[in-house]
Amino acid sequence: MSLAYGIQLPVQSQSTLYTEGWEAAAGPADLVEVARAVDRAGFDYLACCDHVAIPRRLADAMSTVWYDPVATLAHLAAVTGRVRLLSHVAVVGLRHPLLSAKQYATLDRLSGGRLILGVGAGHVREEFEALGVDFERRGAVLDEVIDALRAALGPSEFPEHHGKLYDFEGLGQRPRPAQEHVPLWVGGSSPAAVRRAALKGDGWLPQGDPRDRLPAQIDRLRRLRAEAGIEAPCTIGAITEPLYVGRVGWEVGRRTLTGAPDEIAESLRAYRAMGVHQIQVRFRSRSRSELIDQIHAFGAEVAPRLT
Repeated sequence: MSLAYGIQLPVQSQSTLYTEGWEAAAGPADLVEVARAVDRAGFDYLACCDHVAIPRRLADAMSTVWYDPVATLAHLAAVTGRVRLLSHVAVVGLRHPLLSAKQYATLDRLSGGRLILGVGAGHVREEFEALGVDFERRGAVLDEVIDALRAALGPSEFPEHHGKLYDFEGLGQRPRPAQEHVPLWVGGSSPAAVRRAALKGDGWLPQGDPRDRLPAQIDRLRRLRAEAGIEAPCTIGAITEPLYVGRVGWEVGRRTLTGAPDEIAESLRAYRAMGVHQIQVRFRSRSRSELIDQIHAFGAEVAPRLT
């Protein structure tokens, strides 16, 4: 079976950990063209990150450029036809689950059922404090929000949830999602996040686990699901090293995988051997046009070799 592959979009989040120089001056038109290229190249999904506000102490490293994922994915849904739309990840504990359900159900309906809801606990204390959410209890908050979202994104027009933090019934929400079951992927690599993905998720989105850590993490996730008697499949993901398809004539960093398509594909197939079902890729690039060239090269020349 071939590895599925998706991409975290450029421009919409601009952390110094991964942003390319050309993105600082880029904007909505660049996002649209990249999304269209991803759609044409056969990628399984495109993804957007989520932060509401960045404190000054982190602004130099993280930047304050974080496009809202719901608005961005809805905009890109209108200019693409088949690629799925992933929040990677939505910090859903910052919002009431009925509000998140309204937004993401509408997105799923508008896009014809292309949403994958990726969720995570979050890590910026000031963001939680500003919005009146207990940062120290964010894991427990997320656990309940996932349960509430399962109900609110389910088939009932009048969803019902009774928990410690949220309690609702008799409140109708339409439109309902286009999908009968919206996939919910859990992000994070801490022990708590892996456990949450195992027990509550339809998929797992690790955050930066290197290759040598993944097998043990995957084994633990599978063991936890088996012990809980969960037989439903779980989509296991991985974030690859940065990629550049072809010969490279500029400095791309020692971790970047470069070379001919068959060489890159051979390296990436190692993820499948670990038990990974989908990989998230990011390409080194010096311009929008170079990124789009990389996207097309990967889709045409590397992806067919991922079997």
